[in-house]
Amino acid sequence: EVQLQASGGGLVQAGGSLTLSCAASGFTDDEYAVGWFRRPPGKEREGVSCILGSDGSTLYTDIAKGRFTISHDKAKEMVTLQMNSLTPEDTAVYYCAVDLWTLRGHRCLVEDFGVWGQGTQVTVSS
Repeated sequence: EVQLQASGGGLVQAGGSLTLSCAASGFTDDEYAVGWFRRPPGKEREGVSCILGSDGSTLYTDIAKGRFTISHDKAKEMVTLQMNSLTPEDTAVYYCAVDLWTLRGHRCLVEDFGVWGQGTQVTVSS
């Protein structure tokens, strides 16, 4: 069974950086995607960035482009999200999730991801 645990959240000042980690294990093959999503206060979940287990291809939403970097260390079973130039608008609970569906191409969309971790709080002060 796939298991996920997000960590690394905290309080950071605007303009600062933060690295989130997702311990992801239990995969039986490489046909999956791991994604970072977030839920700002009072808002719905939104995609941030995703990475494919098959070839390491990355997907970035407009939120992340130019500021965030996703990476996957398979040996350590860890997916990280390096976040730079943070703003108060980045304040949210950040979740890592897994898309195990293999009958379609992987996308970085909330509705495609069925396995979710607990989430970690990121707060950016002004």
